[in-house]
Amino acid sequence: MTTTPGERFRQHAEEYSEDAEDERPLGAYSILLATYLAVVVVLALSGRKRLPGTLAASDLALGAVATFIGTRTVTKHPIASPLRMPFTKFSGVTGPSELHEDVRAQGGWRHAVGELLTCPFCLSQWTATTLVTGVVVAPKLTRTVMSVLTIVGTADFLQVAYTWAIKQAEGTKPAEDAGSAS
Repeated sequence: MTTTPGERFRQHAEEYSEDAEDERPLGAYSILLATYLAVVVVLALSGRKRLPGTLAASDLALGAVATFIGTRTVTKHPIASPLRMPFTKFSGVTGPSELHEDVRAQGGWRHAVGELLTCPFCLSQWTATTLVTGVVVAPKLTRTVMSVLTIVGTADFLQVAYTWAIKQAEGTKPAEDAGSAS
């Protein structure tokens, strides 16, 4: 009996997730992945004459920090919760200015998009690709955006470090300080 590619995909998907507690939205994942790959191919072909052999070290450093803080902003910060709201449900606070949200839907598009919008690791690929494309297509604007995100990320790190230092200082009793001097 001959099966179609769609039937084989469904069979593999059922076998893949038969022991899973929740339905995996493999069809939606496949379409998102195909969309990502199609966009990358179109960008590469349309800009192949402008593609650099490599990015400058400064662009790589800015891009790495900008990707980190950009994805954390979209996937975790309260200010971006309206973007995630159709796909997620508020579950609690996980850290300084970070939320934990659960994916609303089980299976299908809302599930796949919800996972993408709550997972900084997942969104990093999309963000990095956007920033690298920006460096090729609109370098001044993109470097400015990456610089702003890098400054914000550094400031966030300093805020957390400062808070940690204050807590450490408050945890030390004056008598302990006097005893260590002798």
